[in-house]
Amino acid sequence: MTDSSLKAQITEDMKTAMKAREQERLSAIRLILAAVKQREVDERIVLSDDQLLVVLDKMAKQRRESIKEFQAANRLDLVAKEQFELDLISHYLPTPLSEAEVVALVAKTVAETGASSIKDMGKVMAALKPFLQGRADMAIVGQLIKQHLS
Repeated sequence: MTDSSLKAQITEDMKTAMKAREQERLSAIRLILAAVKQREVDERIVLSDDQLLVVLDKMAKQRRESIKEFQAANRLDLVAKEQFELDLISHYLPTPLSEAEVVALVAKTVAETGASSIKDMGKVMAALKPFLQGRADMAIVGQLIKQHLS
């Protein structure tokens, strides 16, 4: 099985960063590739672009949480490092959806799945996840689904 196109792009960007001697960028790209490789080794698979987006989305979420923690601790040096990594990771994620687009997708999916109560939340979330992975914060999506079903 061959590498996904997204993984190939990340690898090419790593080579470019090496040639340009961009150490900070190279380090951040290596973090991404290490996370991808870890998942591939753990699960004995080659990640598709969709699976790679899940890894990138998780990494972006971790960076956002770290930034909040470091800001609270007034560690601006670490905030800058995490922000740089978040910006780089975000470069590989699809364009985020607007809140209005997410609300519309939630409403449409609730109607399509016939969900009527909070018990159906998992069904709605499962239907939405492929469309929203990497394009919206799934915690916010969960809150929107709850609001729609209650």
